[in-house]
Amino acid sequence: MKQWHQSIRPRQWQGQRSLAASPPMVLALGFLALILIGAAALCLPWSRVGPLSFWDALFTATSAVTVTGLGVVDTASHFTYLGQGILLVLIQLGGLGFMTFGVLVLLLLAGRVSFSHQFLVKESLNQTQLSDVMRLVRHLARFVLVAEGAGILLLALCWVPQMGWQKGLWHALFYTVSAFNNAGFALSSDSLSQYVASGPVNIIITALFMTGGIGFAVVSELAQKRRFKGLSLHSRVMLLGTLVLSLGGMALLLLIEWHNPATLGGLDTEGKFWAAWFQSVTTRTAGFNTLDMGALLPASVMLMLLLMLIGAGPGSTASGIKVTTFAVLLAATRAFLLRRPQTKLLNRAVPAVLVFKALAVTLLSLMLIFLALFVLCISDSDKHFLDLCFEVVSAFGTVGLSRGITADLSPLGKGVIMVMMFLGRVGPLTLGFLLATPRSHQIRFAEEPVAIG
Repeated sequence: MKQWHQSIRPRQWQGQRSLAASPPMVLALGFLALILIGAAALCLPWSRVGPLSFWDALFTATSAVTVTGLGVVDTASHFTYLGQGILLVLIQLGGLGFMTFGVLVLLLLAGRVSFSHQFLVKESLNQTQLSDVMRLVRHLARFVLVAEGAGILLLALCWVPQMGWQKGLWHALFYTVSAFNNAGFALSSDSLSQYVASGPVNIIITALFMTGGIGFAVVSELAQKRRFKGLSLHSRVMLLGTLVLSLGGMALLLLIEWHNPATLGGLDTEGKFWAAWFQSVTTRTAGFNTLDMGALLPASVMLMLLLMLIGAGPGSTASGIKVTTFAVLLAATRAFLLRRPQTKLLNRAVPAVLVFKALAVTLLSLMLIFLALFVLCISDSDKHFLDLCFEVVSAFGTVGLSRGITADLSPLGKGVIMVMMFLGRVGPLTLGFLLATPRSHQIRFAEEPVAIG
């Protein structure tokens, strides 16, 4: 297969004036088509128990395809096994990316993939070099089978003795797919609250969604090199960032909620640590919860808002602005304060174009969140402002956590949340690509300073 430099694009993408066939447009339309097909399938009489409006089915399908987990109906009581199976398919396709699945099918049927399809998968997996895409996809297929297979087996060992073979195996399958893809869909109205102090369930579920959220490129590199010092800058930043955010969030939640009788206060010491750990890591787009989100203190809610906004890793089943983006922003700020000419991160200089990209992603994300929150404050003015903030950031980060207001939102409010889930999955930069026609800028203007701060 030919090797291409990362700055070279296929001829069909160079100098294009129309966005109709651009990779971001294809990816966005693919997710939209999957949502509409999923909503129609959920409305079938064999998929649901009792009446289900198309609007609620559309919301559920959007939440599944964008691997968010916010729901307006209870999954276990409103959907049959067929309906729950449809949700699993939507979650798997949305989590790993329909383009990845398309390439896998082409590989199986033809043994090779065209250059244009590789470029589309590059956009889906957020890779910088086309030469790495096919190797990554092959590793991804094997990794998903192993990870989800191990999750099903381990959860079955926990739940089959408790629930019986049929229910236990189905719960193991459903929660494994939902957790690995960071979807947050559960078969209980209180998510995983009944397992708040269960060590095995906490370990298995968190291992699944942290593995799915760290990024497939990182997992692939770890499998090859297995030494931290030999890893790329991206992988080292992801691993260290995940560790710091997870342990830091856990410590702060313990400090804030230790004596809150509605959350950690009623648990023993071991249960408090398990609950704090679970809530710290689930906020970075997993969506499950073992504590009542509505009973958290305001300081804990603010902490979770930050963690949800940051999210997990690029090229993963998770969303948010990403850990690497947050790390680059911190490094750029530190470089400015120390008057350094380069942005340094773990003894490596970060290219200026990536600093600009991090700024663009963060600013566009904050603008979208502000706009959505503004509309919700008008359409659902009866709801508490902090609850609306939590809902919007959770939707944009495709987290799926809620303080209990999702089903009570107005039709316009639900529409806003659906749009935020979709944009959070497709990506702020993809949206920017769709709104601006690519142009070749050959004119340079004279520089003039502007007062900042």
